[in-house]
Amino acid sequence: MDAPGKLFSLIPWIVVLCVLGAIVLPQMIRILREYERGVIFRLGKLLGAKGPGLILLIPIVDRMVKIDLRVITIEVPKQEVMTRDNVPATVDAVIYFRVVDPQSAVVKVENFLKASSLIAQTTLRSVLGQSQLDELLAQRDKINQQLQEIIDKHTEPWGVKVTSVEIRDVVLPDTMKRAMAKQAEAERERRAKVVNAEGEFQAAEKMVQAAAMIAVQPIALQLRFLQTMSEIASEHNTATFIPIPIDLFTPFLKKASEEPAKK
Repeated sequence: MDAPGKLFSLIPWIVVLCVLGAIVLPQMIRILREYERGVIFRLGKLLGAKGPGLILLIPIVDRMVKIDLRVITIEVPKQEVMTRDNVPATVDAVIYFRVVDPQSAVVKVENFLKASSLIAQTTLRSVLGQSQLDELLAQRDKINQQLQEIIDKHTEPWGVKVTSVEIRDVVLPDTMKRAMAKQAEAERERRAKVVNAEGEFQAAEKMVQAAAMIAVQPIALQLRFLQTMSEIASEHNTATFIPIPIDLFTPFLKKASEEPAKK
Protein backbone atom coordinates (compact mmCIF):
# COMPACT_ATOMS: atom_id res chain seq x y z
CA MET A 1 0.00 0.00 0.00
CA ASP A 2 1.42 3.35 -1.01
CA ALA A 3 1.77 6.35 1.34
CA PRO A 4 -1.39 8.18 0.19
CA GLY A 5 -3.41 5.05 0.84
CA LYS A 6 -2.02 4.67 4.35
CA LEU A 7 -2.78 8.31 5.12
CA PHE A 8 -6.30 7.92 3.83
CA SER A 9 -6.84 4.87 6.04
CA LEU A 10 -5.73 6.84 9.14
CA ILE A 11 -8.23 9.67 8.61
CA PRO A 12 -11.10 7.89 10.47
CA TRP A 13 -8.83 7.32 13.48
CA ILE A 14 -7.71 10.93 13.46
CA VAL A 15 -11.33 12.09 13.40
CA VAL A 16 -12.18 9.77 16.29
CA LEU A 17 -9.24 11.07 18.32
CA CYS A 18 -10.25 14.67 17.63
CA VAL A 19 -13.82 14.00 18.73
CA LEU A 20 -12.65 12.23 21.88
CA GLY A 21 -10.25 15.08 22.60
CA ALA A 22 -13.01 17.64 22.16
CA ILE A 23 -15.17 15.73 24.62
CA VAL A 24 -12.55 14.69 27.17
CA LEU A 25 -10.32 17.76 27.36
CA PRO A 26 -13.03 20.12 28.68
CA GLN A 27 -13.70 17.58 31.42
CA MET A 28 -10.03 17.25 32.27
CA ILE A 29 -8.94 20.87 32.25
CA ARG A 30 -10.61 23.59 34.30
CA ILE A 31 -9.39 27.14 34.85
CA LEU A 32 -10.50 28.91 38.01
CA ARG A 33 -10.32 32.66 38.59
CA GLU A 34 -8.71 34.28 41.62
CA TYR A 35 -12.03 34.50 43.49
CA GLU A 36 -13.10 30.90 42.69
CA ARG A 37 -12.37 27.57 44.33
CA GLY A 38 -13.16 24.07 43.14
CA VAL A 39 -14.29 21.38 45.57
CA ILE A 40 -13.26 18.06 43.98
CA PHE A 41 -14.89 14.67 44.55
CA ARG A 42 -13.25 11.45 43.29
CA LEU A 43 -15.62 8.53 43.07
CA GLY A 44 -17.85 10.33 45.57
CA LYS A 45 -15.07 10.98 48.10
CA LEU A 46 -14.04 14.49 49.01
CA LEU A 47 -10.48 15.33 47.94
CA GLY A 48 -10.47 18.98 48.95
CA ALA A 49 -10.66 22.45 47.51
CA LYS A 50 -8.26 23.61 44.79
CA GLY A 51 -7.62 26.78 42.90
CA PRO A 52 -7.19 29.32 41.56
CA GLY A 53 -5.45 28.53 38.27
CA LEU A 54 -5.32 25.36 36.16
CA ILE A 55 -7.08 22.28 37.55
CA LEU A 56 -6.63 18.79 36.05
CA LEU A 57 -9.41 16.27 36.54
CA ILE A 58 -9.79 12.60 35.66
CA PRO A 59 -12.76 12.24 33.31
CA ILE A 60 -15.75 10.30 34.67
CA VAL A 61 -13.90 9.71 37.95
CA ASP A 62 -13.64 13.28 39.25
CA ARG A 63 -16.39 15.84 39.72
CA MET A 64 -15.82 19.48 40.66
CA VAL A 65 -18.19 21.96 42.33
CA LYS A 66 -17.20 25.59 41.77
CA ILE A 67 -17.66 28.06 44.66
CA ASP A 68 -17.49 31.86 44.45
CA LEU A 69 -15.60 33.50 47.33
CA ARG A 70 -16.77 37.07 46.66
CA VAL A 71 -19.24 38.89 48.89
CA ILE A 72 -22.78 37.82 48.04
CA THR A 73 -25.82 40.04 48.54
CA ILE A 74 -29.23 38.60 49.43
CA GLU A 75 -32.38 40.68 49.63
CA VAL A 76 -34.64 39.41 52.37
CA PRO A 77 -38.27 39.64 51.16
CA LYS A 78 -40.66 41.90 53.05
CA GLN A 79 -41.74 40.35 56.32
CA GLU A 80 -44.90 41.12 58.29
CA VAL A 81 -43.82 41.47 61.92
CA MET A 82 -45.51 42.43 65.18
CA THR A 83 -43.32 44.39 67.56
CA ARG A 84 -43.24 43.82 71.31
CA ASP A 85 -45.61 46.75 71.86
CA ASN A 86 -48.14 45.22 69.41
CA VAL A 87 -47.46 47.49 66.43
CA PRO A 88 -47.69 45.84 62.98
CA ALA A 89 -44.91 46.68 60.53
CA THR A 90 -43.53 45.51 57.21
CA VAL A 91 -39.74 45.18 57.17
CA ASP A 92 -37.19 44.11 54.57
CA ALA A 93 -33.42 43.78 54.85
CA VAL A 94 -30.21 43.12 52.95
CA ILE A 95 -27.58 40.55 53.96
CA TYR A 96 -23.93 40.58 52.90
CA PHE A 97 -21.93 37.38 53.35
CA ARG A 98 -19.15 35.35 51.76
CA VAL A 99 -17.95 31.76 51.73
CA VAL A 100 -14.84 31.23 53.86
CA ASP A 101 -14.81 27.41 53.79
CA PRO A 102 -15.74 26.02 50.34
CA GLN A 103 -15.72 22.41 51.52
CA SER A 104 -18.28 23.02 54.27
CA ALA A 105 -20.43 25.12 51.93
CA VAL A 106 -20.71 22.11 49.60
CA VAL A 107 -20.69 19.15 51.98
CA LYS A 108 -22.63 20.38 55.03
CA VAL A 109 -25.58 22.10 53.35
CA GLU A 110 -27.46 21.37 50.14
CA ASN A 111 -27.84 25.00 49.01
CA PHE A 112 -26.10 27.56 51.22
CA LEU A 113 -27.73 30.50 49.39
CA LYS A 114 -31.27 29.28 50.02
CA ALA A 115 -30.46 28.17 53.57
CA SER A 116 -28.92 31.54 54.44
CA SER A 117 -31.92 33.40 53.01
CA LEU A 118 -34.42 31.32 54.99
CA ILE A 119 -32.52 31.62 58.28
CA ALA A 120 -32.32 35.39 57.70
CA GLN A 121 -36.11 35.63 57.26
CA THR A 122 -36.90 33.69 60.43
CA THR A 123 -34.28 35.60 62.45
CA LEU A 124 -35.61 38.94 61.21
CA ARG A 125 -39.14 38.13 62.38
CA SER A 126 -37.91 36.76 65.70
CA VAL A 127 -35.62 39.68 66.62
CA LEU A 128 -38.03 42.42 65.55
CA GLY A 129 -40.83 40.68 67.44
CA GLN A 130 -38.80 41.17 70.63
CA SER A 131 -38.13 44.87 69.95
CA GLN A 132 -40.35 47.88 70.50
CA LEU A 133 -41.26 50.25 67.70
CA ASP A 134 -39.13 53.08 69.14
CA GLU A 135 -36.10 50.77 69.20
CA LEU A 136 -36.76 49.71 65.62
CA LEU A 137 -36.83 53.32 64.45
CA ALA A 138 -34.14 54.88 66.66
CA GLN A 139 -31.73 52.02 67.41
CA ARG A 140 -31.46 50.37 64.01
CA ASP A 141 -27.68 49.93 64.24
CA LYS A 142 -28.06 47.92 67.43
CA ILE A 143 -30.70 45.68 65.85
CA ASN A 144 -28.54 45.21 62.73
CA GLN A 145 -25.64 44.07 64.91
CA GLN A 146 -27.88 41.65 66.79
CA LEU A 147 -29.22 40.21 63.53
CA GLN A 148 -25.70 39.76 62.17
CA GLU A 149 -24.51 37.89 65.25
CA ILE A 150 -27.49 35.50 65.27
CA ILE A 151 -27.42 34.76 61.54
CA ASP A 152 -23.63 34.34 61.52
CA LYS A 153 -23.90 31.88 64.40
CA HIS A 154 -26.27 29.70 62.36
CA THR A 155 -24.30 29.91 59.09
CA GLU A 156 -20.84 29.39 60.57
CA PRO A 157 -21.04 25.54 60.37
CA TRP A 158 -21.77 25.93 56.64
CA GLY A 159 -18.55 27.84 56.02
CA VAL A 160 -20.45 31.11 55.47
CA LYS A 161 -19.41 34.36 57.16
CA VAL A 162 -22.06 37.08 57.48
CA THR A 163 -20.29 40.44 57.17
CA SER A 164 -23.27 42.81 57.50
CA VAL A 165 -27.04 42.93 57.92
CA GLU A 166 -28.94 46.13 57.13
CA ILE A 167 -32.64 46.78 57.72
CA ARG A 168 -33.55 48.65 54.55
CA ASP A 169 -37.09 49.86 55.07
CA VAL A 170 -39.76 49.90 57.78
CA VAL A 171 -43.32 50.47 56.58
CA LEU A 172 -45.97 51.37 59.19
CA PRO A 173 -49.77 51.48 58.79
CA ASP A 174 -51.29 54.87 57.95
CA THR A 175 -53.16 54.98 61.27
CA MET A 176 -49.90 54.53 63.15
CA LYS A 177 -48.23 57.28 61.10
CA ARG A 178 -51.02 59.71 61.98
CA ALA A 179 -50.82 58.77 65.66
CA MET A 180 -47.04 59.29 65.66
CA ALA A 181 -47.49 62.69 63.97
CA LYS A 182 -49.96 63.75 66.67
CA GLN A 183 -47.60 62.53 69.36
CA ALA A 184 -44.70 64.50 67.85
CA GLU A 185 -46.85 67.65 67.63
CA ALA A 186 -47.95 67.30 71.25
CA GLU A 187 -44.33 66.81 72.30
CA ARG A 188 -43.27 70.00 70.50
CA GLU A 189 -46.10 71.94 72.17
CA ARG A 190 -45.08 70.57 75.57
CA ARG A 191 -41.48 71.67 75.04
CA ALA A 192 -42.60 75.14 73.93
CA LYS A 193 -44.70 75.56 77.07
CA VAL A 194 -41.87 74.34 79.28
CA VAL A 195 -39.44 76.80 77.68
CA ASN A 196 -41.96 79.64 78.07
CA ALA A 197 -42.56 78.74 81.74
CA GLU A 198 -38.82 78.61 82.41
CA GLY A 199 -38.46 82.08 80.86
CA GLU A 200 -41.25 83.47 83.05
CA PHE A 201 -39.69 81.86 86.12
CA GLN A 202 -36.26 83.34 85.39
CA ALA A 203 -37.81 86.77 84.72
CA ALA A 204 -39.67 86.58 88.04
CA GLU A 205 -36.45 85.67 89.85
CA LYS A 206 -34.67 88.68 88.35
CA MET A 207 -37.55 90.98 89.33
CA VAL A 208 -37.45 89.70 92.90
CA GLN A 209 -33.70 90.31 93.03
CA ALA A 210 -34.19 93.83 91.63
CA ALA A 211 -36.91 94.58 94.21
CA ALA A 212 -34.62 93.37 97.00
CA MET A 213 -31.84 95.64 95.79
CA ILE A 214 -34.21 98.65 95.53
CA ALA A 215 -35.47 97.96 99.07
CA VAL A 216 -31.90 98.11 100.37
CA GLN A 217 -30.94 101.12 98.23
CA PRO A 218 -34.04 103.26 97.39
CA ILE A 219 -31.89 105.62 95.34
CA ALA A 220 -31.63 102.86 92.72
CA LEU A 221 -35.31 103.39 91.85
CA GLN A 222 -34.70 107.10 91.25
CA LEU A 223 -31.68 106.33 89.05
CA ARG A 224 -33.71 103.84 87.05
CA PHE A 225 -36.45 106.42 86.63
CA LEU A 226 -33.99 109.01 85.31
CA GLN A 227 -32.50 106.43 82.92
CA THR A 228 -35.97 105.67 81.56
CA MET A 229 -36.62 109.38 80.96
CA SER A 230 -33.32 109.69 79.14
CA GLU A 231 -34.26 106.78 76.86
CA ILE A 232 -37.67 108.33 76.11
CA ALA A 233 -36.14 111.75 75.38
CA SER A 234 -33.68 110.24 72.90
CA GLU A 235 -36.60 109.01 70.75
CA HIS A 236 -37.63 112.61 69.83
CA ASN A 237 -41.05 112.38 71.48
CA THR A 238 -43.17 115.51 71.94
CA ALA A 239 -44.56 114.27 75.26
CA THR A 240 -43.20 115.84 78.44
CA PHE A 241 -42.70 113.85 81.63
CA ILE A 242 -42.51 115.51 85.03
CA PRO A 243 -41.20 113.22 87.79
CA ILE A 244 -43.10 113.50 91.05
CA PRO A 245 -41.76 111.67 94.12
CA ILE A 246 -44.20 109.15 95.47
CA ASP A 247 -43.40 110.32 99.02
CA LEU A 248 -45.49 113.48 98.39
CA PHE A 249 -48.63 111.39 98.25
CA THR A 250 -47.92 109.49 101.47
CA PRO A 251 -49.66 112.02 103.86
CA PHE A 252 -52.76 112.09 101.69
CA LEU A 253 -52.91 108.31 101.61
CA LYS A 254 -52.61 108.11 105.42
CA LYS A 255 -55.33 110.72 105.89
CA ALA A 256 -57.66 108.91 103.54
CA SER A 257 -57.15 105.69 105.46
CA GLU A 258 -57.72 107.35 108.86
CA GLU A 259 -61.05 109.02 107.99
CA PRO A 260 -63.04 105.80 107.57
CA ALA A 261 -61.63 104.55 110.87
CA LYS A 262 -62.88 107.66 112.76
CA LYS A 263 -66.35 107.28 111.35
